[in-house]
Amino acid sequence: MIKTKLQKLLVIFSIVGLSISQTWAEDLKDIYELALINDPTFKAAEASFRAGKEYKVQGRAGLLPTLSISGSTGWNEYRLEETLLDEYNSNNYSGSLQQPLFRLDRWFQFRQGKALTQSATAEFAYQQQETMIRVATSYFDVLYAKDSLSAAKAEVEAIGRQRDQAKKRFDVGLASITEVQDTQAAYDLSVVGRITREAQLDSSREALSAIIGGDLPLLSPLKDEYPTPPPDPIDREQWVKIGLANNFQLKAAHLNTTAAKSSARASGSAHLPKIDIVGRVTKSTSRQGKFGGFIQNPLYDLESDNRQYAIQVSMPIFSGGAVSSARRQAYAQYDRSKEQTLFTERSVIREVRSNHFNVQTQSANVTARRQALTSANSALEATQIGYEVGTRNVVDLLQSERGLYAAQRDYAKARYDYVISVLRLKLSVGSLSPEDLFNVSSQMK
Repeated sequence: MIKTKLQKLLVIFSIVGLSISQTWAEDLKDIYELALINDPTFKAAEASFRAGKEYKVQGRAGLLPTLSISGSTGWNEYRLEETLLDEYNSNNYSGSLQQPLFRLDRWFQFRQGKALTQSATAEFAYQQQETMIRVATSYFDVLYAKDSLSAAKAEVEAIGRQRDQAKKRFDVGLASITEVQDTQAAYDLSVVGRITREAQLDSSREALSAIIGGDLPLLSPLKDEYPTPPPDPIDREQWVKIGLANNFQLKAAHLNTTAAKSSARASGSAHLPKIDIVGRVTKSTSRQGKFGGFIQNPLYDLESDNRQYAIQVSMPIFSGGAVSSARRQAYAQYDRSKEQTLFTERSVIREVRSNHFNVQTQSANVTARRQALTSANSALEATQIGYEVGTRNVVDLLQSERGLYAAQRDYAKARYDYVISVLRLKLSVGSLSPEDLFNVSSQMK
């Protein structure tokens, strides 16, 4: 199941990589495509996945035959009281083949490697989903910072006009010095707010640039009519069941527990007999002319061939307690892995429930913030009229203007928080895919 899902993701990623036709991206999909190519965190996860695939190969190697060859050549001199009696060259070549017949420890090591490879696959699938979350979060952080800066600039302009009007009214005797001072103080605070928003925008742009590895283009905002419905299904426990079945972190934890169990059983099998088929071939030649420098060598320059075939049995009897210690250690690590899996399972349940509730909250929050923005507009219009006829003072007007721009920022943030909360809910249940980002991009201007 994990392998099938990962293959689907990899196919999508390969299509994504081939579809990049320009350096300057504009929407979330384009930024995500650049992240797949340039994000070092994702690249590191990909390398870890490639390394994890080798566990299965290494475990299987313990069950397969091993073949080795060796060779040597030497120059020999035979001397008697510094008198050279013979000198010759000798060569030796050997090859050995060993096939395990009964190696229970290696069988469990193979199962351990297989589980670790599957765990690496599940972990990489999670890292792919986490990359989507990081890209989307950074993307909307930039959009929110831009919206906040735009609102801050509009606030500076509006309060600046109020300050100028208050000064003119003071000059002709229609306003007090207090009104001028209030508008000046409000203007100074709005300038400080604009500077803060500029710094936030610069910081958020740098964070996203670090992911895509280059300068940011002009990012596309969400459409005004972007839908923000509550989660479907609304039943929270259905999402919990989906999460327990599909969450990739939980799958990796279960597979790590399986690997730890196989490792413990491999250590427990270390005291059992080990049976192998062993074959060895040795060939040697020598150009030794005389034995002892006097007796003629009848095997001069002839090749000797020695072949051995055996069933080799070995069994450890006592190794200072190392085998028993390793077994106890492996089973303790297995117990630790089981507890870590239980902790991960409970964390997944908590995250799914929290993310589900957060989507509901953000859906309602967007509706409320939209209404609050409408109300803030109406309140500002009413306050302006009241200020003109003298029933409201300049402080009321300044508060209404600040309230309007705060409502604009809150509404923008609520929409972005809703999108991220939906993506995080899908991440927690293991269903997040690139299509989810593409669907968000299709709802951008």
